[in-house]
Amino acid sequence: MSLTDEIKPMHLDVLREAGNIGAGNAATALSQLLNKKIDLNVPSVRIVDFQEMQKMAGGEEKVVAAAFLRVTGEAPGSMFLILQKEEAEELAFSLTGKEVNIIDDSFDELAASALRELGNILAGAYLSALSDFTSISMQPSVPSLAVDMAGAIISAGLLEISQAGDYAIVIDTVMEEADKEKAANANGQFFLLPDPEAFYKIFQSLGVEWND
Repeated sequence: MSLTDEIKPMHLDVLREAGNIGAGNAATALSQLLNKKIDLNVPSVRIVDFQEMQKMAGGEEKVVAAAFLRVTGEAPGSMFLILQKEEAEELAFSLTGKEVNIIDDSFDELAASALRELGNILAGAYLSALSDFTSISMQPSVPSLAVDMAGAIISAGLLEISQAGDYAIVIDTVMEEADKEKAANANGQFFLLPDPEAFYKIFQSLGVEWND
């Protein structure tokens, strides 16, 4: 029996609930930052291997914007916030009021800083909620931002880690401006990659019993 066979829908439901609580806290922070009401929710949480992770990010050659950060504390690991090109540009506009193209010179330090701050707010809120659910201390580092093909970003991020597990926890995130009649959703994906021992620790705290 594989490791993921031990993880049941109820365990993922707890992670999704933690994600929605984190999203609620992040929405409050973003609403204050933008001076407009922002809604965030987490429709699903999944466990995937690294090959599937690249596919979900849009494929190895798909250009994306990604915030990358390390998770420190009792369950160390790494996180990616992956935004498709159009969604990164829309969010940069919402945050800065300036239209940008992430693959040319219009994508300046102001826009990059805004997306890093978005990643910082979302990661901090999610990890805080997950810490409360699991009673495991987890804190995010200051994120870095990269614009490149999804495969290159993920590979570079994994190379930066001295060790990595075989699986990622995928937290889908949907962001929208609540007061718009026809609000365009911005969909991002968080990939939480706990270091091997941390992966076991998180799920053991949720009641998963591993069988040898």
